Amino acid sequence: MRTVLLLTSLLFFAADAAQASRPNIVLILTDNLGYADLGCYGARDIRTPNIDRLASDGVRFTQFYSNAPDCTPSRTALLTGRYQHRVGGLECAIGIGNVGRYEDAIRLAERHDLGLPASETTIVRLLKQAGYQCVGFGKWHLGYEKKFLPPAHGFDYYLGLLSGCEDYFYHRDPSGAPVLFENDQLITREGYTTDLFTDKAVEFITTRGRKQPFFLYLPYNAPSAPFQDPRHKPPVPIPPGPWTSPAWQHGTRETLAAVIERLDDGVGRVLRSLEETKLTDNTLVIFANDNGAYPIAASNGPLRGNAHELFEGGIRVACIARWPGRLPKGLVCDRLTMMFDLTRSIASATNVKPPPEQPFDGIDILDDIIRQRPEPARSLFWRAKRGHTTWGAEHPTAPTGDRIWRAVRQGPLKYVSRQDGDQLEEYLFDIPSDVSEKNNLMTSRPQDAQRLKRLLADWERDVRPKR
Repeated sequence: MRTVLLLTSLLFFAADAAQASRPNIVLILTDNLGYADLGCYGARDIRTPNIDRLASDGVRFTQFYSNAPDCTPSRTALLTGRYQHRVGGLECAIGIGNVGRYEDAIRLAERHDLGLPASETTIVRLLKQAGYQCVGFGKWHLGYEKKFLPPAHGFDYYLGLLSGCEDYFYHRDPSGAPVLFENDQLITREGYTTDLFTDKAVEFITTRGRKQPFFLYLPYNAPSAPFQDPRHKPPVPIPPGPWTSPAWQHGTRETLAAVIERLDDGVGRVLRSLEETKLTDNTLVIFANDNGAYPIAASNGPLRGNAHELFEGGIRVACIARWPGRLPKGLVCDRLTMMFDLTRSIASATNVKPPPEQPFDGIDILDDIIRQRPEPARSLFWRAKRGHTTWGAEHPTAPTGDRIWRAVRQGPLKYVSRQDGDQLEEYLFDIPSDVSEKNNLMTSRPQDAQRLKRLLADWERDVRPKR
């Protein structure tokens, strides 16, 4: 009998040890943050001490790229660990009210099929199957239909916004529709969205965080427009109107600073809750941004371009990772890195694997850093489709068809093209020596340009969607 009890105790001890060895994951995502709008990335007029401390305690990436220059596609790549193009219809942000913005997306919207299908394997579902509790608080923007909402993808609980542009205080999108959901039910709740999401994250960590390993997804809608100072609630919601109208797309640098500083306060509260519950040492915290900023009050620093474009300002974004005892402290890393590398790294850290039919496209960048492996040679690819709109207004003379940006980065070289009907603009840049992309090398290095264009064509054939 004693032998049986001893064996049983050892089995329980082994199970507890295995459980404890699996890290918790806190994945924080911001929305349209300017590359140079954090202190640790060069901001001098915006105070972000908590995010800066996260960087000093971990790894800060300086050549980290989003998979797309706007919201929906970059989030698709982050959750699936794959190029978003493989899904179909998600190469562009879903428009307000479930509107498709390019030909494939329009077709899927007409079939009520515009969103991230539950048939796509996400890191959320993989972690849930491995025994993780999976919760999310923040912007979703991966489909309005019930079949595309967070519960369909493995979340145990989700409080968030469906749309891509929301009133921070009244939780309505530019159409005037309410967009705050709890799981798959529309709700109303008081509070500035940054604070709402932070409150829920802190509540979860302090009350549930030690019960089982967890994945906490915290995709703030901050600091995206509309810029609304958290200290001054307006008496009425922003009036309905086009998302590109001044009522929705305006703001000063001072107001943007207040939005980002409240975001930083939220990050600080989350980090302190991990410390207070003694979970810091066994938690991998990742902070990243979905795409470059819009040209309102944000700063992309020396980078050319903005959101919706494949110049550096549209896709090079902030990223920080902290994992005490595993990742080095204070490392500034210039490895070429992409959004879906985070997915692969989270999967490796938690010992989960995707099904063979949906393998990850990214690499385990964190383990490469931990083991000090040489940076692998790789090529990064982008394609961004959109109907004919320019920033702030419809294009008055646009030809039929979609406007398509394409890009590939291999080593120091980056090829970029912008096709608008019959009009084609092409660029070739040496990024390390020309981070502002001012010197077009298309004429002086035609062979390199052709080589990169062939790589891009091969990639486009590989990622053709199935639906």
